[in-house]
Amino acid sequence: MSGVHKYPTISFRVSPRQREEIEAKILASGLSKKDYFIRSCIYNRVCVVGKKEVIYKLVQELETMQTTIKEVAGQLEQGKTDISAKGLEDMKHDFLDMLKAILWMLDGAKYLWENQQENGNAPGD
Repeated sequence: MSGVHKYPTISFRVSPRQREEIEAKILASGLSKKDYFIRSCIYNRVCVVGKKEVIYKLVQELETMQTTIKEVAGQLEQGKTDISAKGLEDMKHDFLDMLKAILWMLDGAKYLWENQQENGNAPGD
């Protein structure tokens, strides 16, 4: 069937200069555009900009995960879970993706505390 795709599309706008830079990197990589974007999004490092809004969103996500895990654990302990095997699998993937994203973000932010630890100072000193 023409025009019907199995997976959703991700798109964004860039300036002409940004597009030139991206196109040059794609050409140099030898990858298809699709593969370049997928690998860039999944494996590239990110420079974290410390904003309290970002931290609050992460804390909210972790609180939601904690609540959900406690509820499921309680149901499992009682032997009467409302969640299907597929639901558990979906939850596992969602939580794993979020945890990987948080670890990725923290890896990108480690420059904030690396120099302080080398000098024997605690972060925030």
